[in-house]
Parts: sequence; C-alpha cells; structure tokens
Amino acid sequence: MKHITPTPKALLLWMTFVMSLVFAVWQALLNNFVIEKAQFTGAEIGMLQSLREIPGFLAFTAIFVLLLIREQAFALLSLALLCIGVAITGLFPEVLGLYLTTVLMSVGFHYFETINQSLTLQWVDKKETAGFMGKALAWRSAAALVGYGSIWLVMTWLKLDYWQMYLIIGILGLVMVLSMSLYYPTFETHEVQHKKVILRKRYWLYYMLTFFSGARRQIFMVFAGFMMVEKFGYSVSEITVLFLINYVVNLLFAPAIGRFIGRIGERNALIVEYIGLIGIFVSYAMVEQAHMAAALYVIDHLLFAMAIAMKTYFQKIADSKDIAATMSVSFTINHIAAVVIPALLGLLWLSDPALVFYIGAGFAVCSLILATNVPRNPQPGNEFQWIGLIKPLASPKLDS
Repeated sequence: MKHITPTPKALLLWMTFVMSLVFAVWQALLNNFVIEKAQFTGAEIGMLQSLREIPGFLAFTAIFVLLLIREQAFALLSLALLCIGVAITGLFPEVLGLYLTTVLMSVGFHYFETINQSLTLQWVDKKETAGFMGKALAWRSAAALVGYGSIWLVMTWLKLDYWQMYLIIGILGLVMVLSMSLYYPTFETHEVQHKKVILRKRYWLYYMLTFFSGARRQIFMVFAGFMMVEKFGYSVSEITVLFLINYVVNLLFAPAIGRFIGRIGERNALIVEYIGLIGIFVSYAMVEQAHMAAALYVIDHLLFAMAIAMKTYFQKIADSKDIAATMSVSFTINHIAAVVIPALLGLLWLSDPALVFYIGAGFAVCSLILATNVPRNPQPGNEFQWIGLIKPLASPKLDS
C-alpha cells in the first residue's frame, strides 16, 4: 500500500472537517433544543448568540497566545475546546447553562477559525488560494452532511435525546483531534509572524468589508434559522433536511465558486455577492410561504461562499508577516457588530421581525458600496481605488 505523505493542506482540510462536523450538529439542533427544553423566545436566542460572539470579539488576543505556542498546536487545542463545549451542551438544558456552554464552545470555535485562516493564507500559494478555499468549503459541506446524517441516525432512528447527540458528536470530534495531533508533524511557516496587534492604514478597506460582513452574517446565522422554527414551525427533521440541502449544494458548487472567483477577480465576486444578498434579505422580510423561505435560505448560504474573495483580496495586498496578526484583528472587527446586533435585534424581533431583515439589506448595501473600491488587480501599493462612494477615514496613527 502506497504511503501518503502528511501535508499542510491535508491537515487544514481535516481540521476543517472536524470543526464543521461538530459545529453543524450544534447549530442544527440549537433552535429546536432551546425552544423545547429551555422555552427560549427571540430575546433569549438573541442574547445567547450575542454571548457566542464575545470570544470572536476578543479574537485579537490570539496573537498573544502565539507568544507561548505555535499556530498549528494552537489550532488543534482550540478545536479540542470546541468539541468539549459541544459535548456538554445537552447536559445543561436551562438558560444559564446554555449561555455558559455556548461561550465555552465559542472560545474554541473562534480561536480555531482565526488560526485556521492565518495558516491557510501562509501555507497556500496565492494563485491557489481561491481554489483551495472552495475545496475547503466542500469539505465543510461533506462534514456537515455526515453530522446531519448522524442526527437522523441517533435521534430519529435510535430515538436518543438531544444530550446524547451532543455528547456523541463532541467525543467523536475529540478523538479525531487527538488522532491528527499524533499523525501530523509540525509544519513550518514561510515567514515569522508579528506577535503584536497590527492595524495598518492601507488595509482600511479590508477592515470595513470585514465589519459589515460580520454584521450581515449574524442576521442570517441567528434570525433566518430562528424564523424557520418560530414562524413556519419547522421540526428538527425538517431543519436537518434544509441544512442537508444547503450543504449538498455547497458540496457540489463551492469548488467551482472558488475557481470562478479566481477567474473574475475579487471585486466582481464581491459585487455579485452583495447584490444577491440585498435581494435575499428583502425577500426574507416579505416571505409568507415556508417553501419559499427554505429556498431563500439555501441561496443565502450559497452566496456566502463568495466571501472567499474577501480573504484572497487581503492575501494579495498583505505583507506576509502581517497575516497572523491581521487575522486576529479582523476577527475582532468582524465581531464588533456581532456582539451587539443579535441581542438588540432579538428585542426588535419581538415587535417587527421583517424590520430585522430590512436592516440586513441595509448592511448589504453598505458592503456593495465598499466593494466598488476594491481594485481589479489588488497588490501591495494597489490596495483600493477611488471609483467607489466611500473614502477612507483611517488616520496615519493606524499604520503602526
């Protein structure tokens, strides 16, 4: 039997698989679990999601952890913490318990995503990044499909409870993380990364795109799924089927989307994404048929694959030594709005759910305006262009 040499790309893909497997099960069960077991309303789910985003807001602290530990080891430890948080979620089916286990899970999730993005941009060549990220999205989708299949097996066929499902998938994830830590050697990065918080004036457009991406994505993550359960009465099985459709679509099309971005460029890809999202959010506000809401949800999820363009745009304009520090800072920027928006819009949801989605459309409009400033050929020294409507407000003090 031919020996397969462990490679950095393979490690990135397997870590992504484990993250998606475990997180997909947590997410697919969440809305039904909190409504059935803890009697959550929009206010409580909004608060839970805001608490979930606090570790993302604090993601810049990852750069300080890297003073003590290598990025690869940090990624695996974070992945293990995510698995532990998910494993114990079902053991605390009350408001406070769910808040605490969510924060624990989220610390692992956000640190992992921060370091995983950093390692991807360091280990993968610029010419291959969009295609590789499309492939990674396909792996995420495949892992999610396995997760949803396990939900059907454990909860529908074996008739086990939520807490058992969470425990099984969390332990399985831990075993896989341990296996990776033993199998893969330590891979070196090409450039020694800065071990301090870095904000650079020339990255201002990437920072702004990241901010509005975080604000917009929260509305999809929190309220689109919640609408399916609360407004249209979707059961666990129906939500799982919807998620299965989502990930089958991504499994089939994400690699092609990655290659498509490589051909048309980041600017055009982002413009396509944001125009599509404006239409999706306005439609969410007005939809009255359950099957139409489900179709919007699938299209919405597929459009987010286009966000690969934002990462490859940064890779092309960045100093290679800035990548780890900037990924940490960008996760914090991404979560500035994310910490506040779910709780505030959760309260608004109680009186006017449609307005929540109109606000999401407004965020997409802001992103579209910013995207017109992305150059057609981004590179150091050509980070933005002035045909857009927004000009940078960054001061020279940021470039330190």
